[in-house]
Amino acid sequence: MKVLVGWHATEGELEEFRKALPGVDIVAPREEPYLSRFDLTLESVAEHLEDVDAIVGYVLPDGALGLAKKLKLICWMHAGCDELPLARLKKLGVEVTNLRGANSIAVAEHAMAIILGLAKRIVAKHQAVVSAQPVPVYDASHRSAMLHRRTLGIIGLGQIGSGIAQRAKAFDMKVLGVRLHPERGAGPADAVFGVEQIYDVLGQSDYVVLATPITRETDGFFGAREIGAIKKGAYLINIARGNLIQERPLHDALQAGDLAGYGADVWWTYVNAFPASYHFPVPSRTGIQRLPNVIGTGDQGANADGVLERNISRSITSLKEFLNNEPLTWKIDHDLGY
Repeated sequence: MKVLVGWHATEGELEEFRKALPGVDIVAPREEPYLSRFDLTLESVAEHLEDVDAIVGYVLPDGALGLAKKLKLICWMHAGCDELPLARLKKLGVEVTNLRGANSIAVAEHAMAIILGLAKRIVAKHQAVVSAQPVPVYDASHRSAMLHRRTLGIIGLGQIGSGIAQRAKAFDMKVLGVRLHPERGAGPADAVFGVEQIYDVLGQSDYVVLATPITRETDGFFGAREIGAIKKGAYLINIARGNLIQERPLHDALQAGDLAGYGADVWWTYVNAFPASYHFPVPSRTGIQRLPNVIGTGDQGANADGVLERNISRSITSLKEFLNNEPLTWKIDHDLGY
């Protein structure tokens, strides 16, 4: 069996794969200049693709599938699989595993940080201190919003959404969840609703967090109607994928004051504008990131202590299961996209 570790891995990371998978040929990209060591080009791995059985990585370069004739497994080092050609992979018989749940604690904590950053106006208050701007103690322009006894609506009550709900309860928030299968329960949320009731939840929520996977059905689903249904003066947070939200209606609602603020760790990707799996802060075409009621981070939710090590361990488990012809614990459904 031959496995391509599809990033510029350290010797320690490669050794971890070799120790866990004795007898397996572990190969890596040839050295080349890169912006992030998790980038990958076709040229750097082409020599390995002809007889590779599995690929572990963050990027699948254009043209790789045409060369990887023996490929049977991709261990995708993301939770979302929206950047993979899943229909083609299904046709080729290539299984896919992902990292669902592996990053959930880190991302849930990051979501709470964004909620608190917006509510407490941390960025503006920090900038006032840095610039030595005097702000009276009870100045209205720097007044915080409360989380205590406010309502949080979470759209997508999977592992990340449930993690956010659990943490929000520590602030005495009322938590309402929306999920595709409400029969699976509310978990730590106070109540759960189906997608057909999303507008009722939005209308009750002081804070709304998007934590749903991006699929054919959810790509761009959060538009003018959804934004308009949110309680006036509420905060919207996107911790999932930038392209869930339609850009122009969001910009207009923020400028008009219909939304008190927007926070995001994820931004929009534009067709033919950026490389595959481009994971860096991308400015909005409408300038959303420059609005005074917006705070953002650039895909940093999973950049936390121990997460990369856990992700590598997860991928090794998937490779072992594949090698031993065992059921793949984190196998995704090609049709559903998760």
